[in-house]
Amino acid sequence: MSADAASRCGIDSVEIARIERLLAETPADGLADFFSAQELADAGDGPGRAASLAARFAAKEACLKLFPRGAALGQVEATDFSVERDAYGAPQIVCNATAQYQLGLNRIARIELSLTHDRTTASAVALAVPARAAPTLAGRFFQRFMPLRGEIVMGNLRRVFGACVDEAEIARLAAAHYGHLWRLLGEFIRFRWLSAAGKLALVRVEGLGHFIAARDQGKGILILTGHFGNWEVSTTAGIAQFPEMHGRFHFVRRPIKPAWLDRLVTRRFEAAGFGVFSKRDSLDAMLESLARGDAVVLPFDQHAGPPDGIAVDFLGHPAWTFKSLAIIALSTGAPVLPASSWREPDGRHVLRFEPPLSPIEHDSTTEAIRLNTRAYNAALEKLVVRHPEQWYWVHRRWKQVEVQPKRRRAPPP
Repeated sequence: MSADAASRCGIDSVEIARIERLLAETPADGLADFFSAQELADAGDGPGRAASLAARFAAKEACLKLFPRGAALGQVEATDFSVERDAYGAPQIVCNATAQYQLGLNRIARIELSLTHDRTTASAVALAVPARAAPTLAGRFFQRFMPLRGEIVMGNLRRVFGACVDEAEIARLAAAHYGHLWRLLGEFIRFRWLSAAGKLALVRVEGLGHFIAARDQGKGILILTGHFGNWEVSTTAGIAQFPEMHGRFHFVRRPIKPAWLDRLVTRRFEAAGFGVFSKRDSLDAMLESLARGDAVVLPFDQHAGPPDGIAVDFLGHPAWTFKSLAIIALSTGAPVLPASSWREPDGRHVLRFEPPLSPIEHDSTTEAIRLNTRAYNAALEKLVVRHPEQWYWVHRRWKQVEVQPKRRRAPPP
């Protein structure tokens, strides 16, 4: 994919007779393999139905041409896009989660669409409107003069976005990330002095229905998350809106350096009614919490070498990832609920719960762990590219690990 891929155009044409044959030869329920329920409803049942659906099919193909790399790798398909009408009746593209991930990965803000047809042919033009990071002055300053782990940040951004966007956008993303870290520090200091009402007003919670449905299963909840936004602020203020969960959230995390900062963060969590488990030697405590129906929060976006981790893809590259979440989920049946947070332009924070991930079963326990761990990474990928400047790029997420072969005992003489 070229460096200016985020501003490319996709064009496609479809013969209306081809869609007429599809409608004549395909059962009604089989049309769902090609069109969404809304597309079929909008096309109606009149004489213009085939032309309308042909234009929508051309639109899907035009959108797919915006992502030649993703299409070639089988990461996105034409049916991941659909066409709906806006409030004025104009066609607009709707992306499912798979397509939305491709938009984020390619730094595309939205897709503009134009449809037309004559008596025999329907055509569509899809234009990718680029997303451009808008770093603050503070972010630009720190990127230039005080870049925290600058080589790691730029290396990570190039690894993820380098095949999709130009170097200028990668530099803007880095500067925006440093601006986010600067704001995060200020929020961490100010948060302590806010009133209870001020803290509650600072955060909006979305997807609460997913959390409640998972909680009502009675198996506890495994919350899959990473270093998104200002996780400490959004979680502390967001969950405080639900006093019935006081004391029933437990965070699994590594100690923060320096030690005094770790103690400060731990005290804040405990004062807000959250338990804190160390990543080491906390399995029994986690299982006991799940048995009580509590929620265990696991940051899942850090490097984990063997024997704690396995290598599975993350954002297009192999990354050593903790396998403990898959082991616990498969053994307890506790639902795995992705969650993230981000800062809105007005300074408020959003804490959002996503739908739970379905467990992947396999005859081989090792393969089941691998498949589920990859599924967890895939869920995090979608959250990362949604607000990439607010993910923690300073981590060495893609460390190379040399696995030493097991030594065999020499046979007795």
